[in-house]
Amino acid sequence: MVTARRSFWHEPRPGDAPPIGRLDWLLVGVFVAVTVVESVLRPGWPLPVVLALVLVPALLWRRRRPLAAALVGWGVAGLLAVLQVTAPAADLDLFSLMAVLVLLYALVRWGSGREIVAGTVFVTAVVALGMYASAAGRADVFGGTVLLLLIVALAAVFRYRADLWHRRQREIRNQERVALARELHDIVAHHVSAIAVQAQAGRVVAAGRPDKAAEILAAIEAEASRTLAEMRAMVRVLRADDAVAFAPPPGVADLHALARADTTPTVEVALHGSLTRLARPVDTALYRLAQESVTNAVRHARSVTRVGIDVRREGDAVRLRVSDDGQHEPGPVPERGFGLLGMAERAQLLGGSLVAGPGPDGGWVVEAVLPA
Repeated sequence: MVTARRSFWHEPRPGDAPPIGRLDWLLVGVFVAVTVVESVLRPGWPLPVVLALVLVPALLWRRRRPLAAALVGWGVAGLLAVLQVTAPAADLDLFSLMAVLVLLYALVRWGSGREIVAGTVFVTAVVALGMYASAAGRADVFGGTVLLLLIVALAAVFRYRADLWHRRQREIRNQERVALARELHDIVAHHVSAIAVQAQAGRVVAAGRPDKAAEILAAIEAEASRTLAEMRAMVRVLRADDAVAFAPPPGVADLHALARADTTPTVEVALHGSLTRLARPVDTALYRLAQESVTNAVRHARSVTRVGIDVRREGDAVRLRVSDDGQHEPGPVPERGFGLLGMAERAQLLGGSLVAGPGPDGGWVVEAVLPA
């Protein structure tokens, strides 16, 4: 309980208070018009009308300075209550002063925790003074109290509903950042690893086989161009304000693009069963998982000569198995890096599982099972 009170006391103002707009000026116009009409229909002491017009700036400040607006508006109501006590024969009631209820709503909706506490204490004192000045009966006291509590509750509901909406938006943005980081890692790591392998091969054959070196340089250029094109496509989608047309993400049908027979290690792809009607997220995840597994094998395995990609349909699930024949360091399994972490997240988000570790016959094996 103490922690909750302390948390409420330190509650900041909402950061999404809109600026003064047309509806605010319309509210002020209606308030002024009602006040003037009421003063004409009820001639007498002009002080209530003058004091009522003091609420005009308060109505405009109510979001940016909710406590100051509430103190001004309810201060006017309190001053009229004091005058009612000192001059009971004077008619000081103005229906237009009901606008102070708008200021109470704004205080709870847009104020900080400290401002809400201070403002509601002041409002309670003014209400008590007003009820005393008007000699309100039990029914009036009950009805007025219920009305004020309903306004406070309504403001609190809208305040915390907006807060939940903003938290949800932040959560979505965080999820998008994680997904973007995963996509960038998978795309860049794969292509850069391929470039590095080709560059190493080119350095070996450059002196003795210039023609082969030229082919390798051409492959490096093509790989770099593909990397740049994918990066530009992703940035274009992120920067576009409106929906843009872009190529669908790769899937199982594109796995053959990962196959390599003329380099070391060779990459072989085998597809089994019906893999043509997979859900799009599953289809994309299978490609990305295979792509990252090949990248890890090229970058981290020692003396690897072959990487095998095997995808097969098993009932309502799809099994992906990527294995290599490289040498694995003895000892405990190394800590997962960003690549394996992203792969595990992909599988878990789709309701699947992923296991990665040394294979029974040597090398490294990544095995994922996803619902089709």
